[in-house]
Amino acid sequence: MSALLKKINSPADLKTIPLKELPKVAEEIRQKIIEVISRNGGHLAPSLGAVEIAVALHYILDTPNDSIVWDVGHQAYAHKILTGRLKQFDTIRQLGGLSGFPNRHESPYDCFTVGHSSTSISQALGLACARDLTGKNNKVVCVIGDAALAGGLALEALNHAGQIKKDIMIILNDNELSISKSVGALSRYLNRIMTNPIYNRIREDLQKIIKAIPLLGSKTFKAARKLEEGLKSLLVPGIIFEELGFRYFGPVNGHDLSSLITTFNNVLKLKEPRIVHVVTKKGKGYKFAEDRPSDFHGTSPFDIKSGIIKTKPTKNSSRETYSDVFGRVMARLGKSNKKIVAITAAMPDGTGLAEFSKEFPDRFFDVGIAEGHAITFSAGMARAGLRPIVAIYSTFLQRGYDQIIHDVSLQKLPVIFCVDRAGITGEDGPTHHGVFDIAFLRHIPNLTVMAPRDGVELEKMMEFALTLNEAVAIRYPKGSAASLMPLSSFKALKLGTSEMLREGKDLAIIAVGSMVSNSLKLADLLSEKGIEASVVNARFIKPLDENMLENVTSRINKIVTIEEGVANGGFGSAILEFIERENIKGVRVKRIALPDEFIEHGKRSEIFKKYHLTADEICENIMEELFGK
Repeated sequence: MSALLKKINSPADLKTIPLKELPKVAEEIRQKIIEVISRNGGHLAPSLGAVEIAVALHYILDTPNDSIVWDVGHQAYAHKILTGRLKQFDTIRQLGGLSGFPNRHESPYDCFTVGHSSTSISQALGLACARDLTGKNNKVVCVIGDAALAGGLALEALNHAGQIKKDIMIILNDNELSISKSVGALSRYLNRIMTNPIYNRIREDLQKIIKAIPLLGSKTFKAARKLEEGLKSLLVPGIIFEELGFRYFGPVNGHDLSSLITTFNNVLKLKEPRIVHVVTKKGKGYKFAEDRPSDFHGTSPFDIKSGIIKTKPTKNSSRETYSDVFGRVMARLGKSNKKIVAITAAMPDGTGLAEFSKEFPDRFFDVGIAEGHAITFSAGMARAGLRPIVAIYSTFLQRGYDQIIHDVSLQKLPVIFCVDRAGITGEDGPTHHGVFDIAFLRHIPNLTVMAPRDGVELEKMMEFALTLNEAVAIRYPKGSAASLMPLSSFKALKLGTSEMLREGKDLAIIAVGSMVSNSLKLADLLSEKGIEASVVNARFIKPLDENMLENVTSRINKIVTIEEGVANGGFGSAILEFIERENIKGVRVKRIALPDEFIEHGKRSEIFKKYHLTADEICENIMEELFGK
């Protein structure tokens, strides 16, 4: 372990290190992050860019008494290392190890468990108001990225914070702006003036004196204020924040610890809402991450020397993912149907839309971190006669729930939602698992919900969705989309119709999407034990294939439903509701799904095993509960 870092078990230890040694601490933290993430995978580029911010804040604040609220949290690895988790850092994102995001159940230094963006200002403002109501005097600081700041929730919080004038400091971590040397020098000079305690004390005294002048005081102050704002708008890119009620400071070099500490120290002494604009470089300190920040934003394990990501799938190969299939099909459909438009919320690469965006730039819309807007925006396009296809991860689709109901389904508009990362996503954990979408989508009127068994079926479902004049959601998981059977055996899709893959008299297994493959393996295992099972690929979560259900329940009295989502309100619940509604007697239904809890982080295979979703464990469960063996 490195010389300085091994001495730091808490922020208190960090404070004992001389200021001139802090750049060395930052360098050692970077090396530790690169070393561990090269093995475990994780959010490398964002965390490397925010190292000095974490060091500076913990150096001057009294945490955890003072609060640091991290937005999204994928830039918080240095924060974890500095707050007593260095020895555990090797376990990050591993089953039973450290979370890849701040987690309030993991450390008192983590104010919130986070993984979605644009939440920090609201959370920090809540903490600040509670502090004032309870008579405390601790500091509240939040760190938010430039992309997250554009999110609707962040803008709503900015508006409120500027209105109620609470003592809150926002660090805007901007890794997009580049500043010329001349502007940077002028900015540094202005910030030294504006953050200086003497300047601010004189400024406040002058305000009081000017306002006290009879008759002319108020008008004079307003004129002086306008002059100040006018000058700042010419020299400093922060007038919009000033208009919202914040004091603005910056831009500041986010990798110059001396400037950061001086600025943060001075700004913290103020008692009003303020923003410090810090410019950083994503991937700072690792050349490959600096050159390819999007590749190393959230990365699989990689080779440190070459920068080669070890498990990155090859396009159009046997390792093609569902996202790859989606992207390939979108590019093909875009050529034949000029009405197709593609919409995503800051995830063009992750969702597979990069190729479409290059081929049809005028029909591609990345709205930024604004899922709710993406959905209502798509509704406007559908209302005007286009065919919008919205690609959003399942966990982020939760953020646009009202818009699905109010702006799409209620209007009966033909928007197609391609719901990526549906199910267990792996090492990112509970904020990223897409396990709730079946439950929150299947009860919405005017919405068809489908789940493909493999990449071939995803392609056919996308084509089929375009033939329907209503909203459609297609959910599919992270990972391989390898075909379960040859294309020649594919049975054409018909609304609300399932697919019988295997006939058996003892048991009916009705599987959804990713769990169809497991169900075929399960049927083979049961057959070895003398149990012959029918296997049904549901295809449609809504509408249900009621004809199939009536047929199956008329001849088989044991049904197992299998889905990669929560049991409560899920696909199995829909089957139970049908049986109750139709008053079908004598049928036993066993639901195989995830429990009513937030699923921890770990590899997909590890999570499947832990929650007994492997074919072997489901087989044992069925034999014991349904056949008493």
